[in-house]
Amino acid sequence: MKRLVSGVLLFLSVFTFAVAAPGVGAEDTGGRPVYWVPLEQNVERGLARFLDRAFREADQVGAKAVVLKMDTLGGDVGAALEIGKRIRASQIPVTVYIKGEAISAGAYIALNADHILMTPGSAIGAAEPRTLDGRTADPKTVAFWESNMRAAAESQGRDPEIAAGMVDRNLVIEGVKEKGELISLSARQAVKQDLADRIVSGEKEVYRFLNVSASDIVRVELTPSERLARFVTSPYVIPILFMIGLAGIAIEVFTPGFGFPGVIGLGAFGLYFFGHYLAGFAGAETFVLLAAGLILLIIEIFVPGFGIFGILGLLSLAAAVVTAASDRMFSLASFLIAMGGTAVGMWLAVRYFGARGFWNRLVLSSEQNNQTGYVSRTQQPELVGKRGKSLTPLRPAGAAIVGGVRRDVVSEGGFIPAGTPVEVVEVRGGRVVVRTVEPAPGENRDQPEV
Repeated sequence: MKRLVSGVLLFLSVFTFAVAAPGVGAEDTGGRPVYWVPLEQNVERGLARFLDRAFREADQVGAKAVVLKMDTLGGDVGAALEIGKRIRASQIPVTVYIKGEAISAGAYIALNADHILMTPGSAIGAAEPRTLDGRTADPKTVAFWESNMRAAAESQGRDPEIAAGMVDRNLVIEGVKEKGELISLSARQAVKQDLADRIVSGEKEVYRFLNVSASDIVRVELTPSERLARFVTSPYVIPILFMIGLAGIAIEVFTPGFGFPGVIGLGAFGLYFFGHYLAGFAGAETFVLLAAGLILLIIEIFVPGFGIFGILGLLSLAAAVVTAASDRMFSLASFLIAMGGTAVGMWLAVRYFGARGFWNRLVLSSEQNNQTGYVSRTQQPELVGKRGKSLTPLRPAGAAIVGGVRRDVVSEGGFIPAGTPVEVVEVRGGRVVVRTVEPAPGENRDQPEV
């Protein structure tokens, strides 16, 4: 019986030690929470703001570890640099758990972490920078990104040559890559190159690596506002919002009343500014410029002028767009391209479909003809040579009695007082020109003709 009890106690001791023993490279959390943060889809500024919040909350509660669950094909270089800087500055150990892909900007972010865990079938690498249209970036940008990849690897004791080989096609690493290739490693290859710590089959193995239980995990999720900010700050969404916004406002100008296109246009701009405000980019100056631009455009619509208010309004809107943006040059270029595209589209619409709505208030489109009962003023050449008297002073326009009829006349020269004998010297359309003449014998100069 004693041997049985001793055996049971020995088994329990060994089992307890085996369960409690930390995994290789693991951090002893001491029962403190571990923050589990998703890093998925495109890397952009909205994601950087979300991760910043997660790290702040982890700091506030004294978390012992942060796990970034990664599955991304990359994204914005500026956002990746910001996230990498945040990871390096963290006093809390950071583990990147690569569930799917860690490509391009994702690879850079992972290299900054204390630990990298990968699932079977996951991959890391292929970090060559590219433009939005898919072309390889210029050599200056490639060199800049390569140096940052090297620095990220060196900061955690990883091979900087492997990191550089993910960016530079011309780099040759014997036994690893040939010239013209980019390094992209599977989970097994990454562990072999000491880029990743180990291969894990799922979350439970991550828990064992960190020596924590499921109850220690605090899962951080995107709030609705952060989801909106991530969507709006995407470089693929910004040009679309500008096109929709400008097109909606332009269509509203050319169609009767204020309706659906105007609402959509203003909504697109509102979404752009509100999303960038949620992401922390738009400040008070942005909304001051936006309000000024809208006021100036309204003045341009309702106050006759030479377009100065409209020009200032568009400049103010462009300034608001730039101050709200994380990448100001990209947003300004997108806005100008959208403005040009909208102008061309509206010119074609007016050219082939005609202008309607508010535009008709600026352009005279009605016509008067005989069929609708309009008759222009008839010529009266028979008035030439007839005499009369001015009823009012002519300065030079006024009224005179000619042929027994009151007529609107103008003097040929200077001022003619009332009651002065005049003679018609020219009739040009509805314009009757007169000049002074000497009164006929026996005519009273001061008595107008009636």
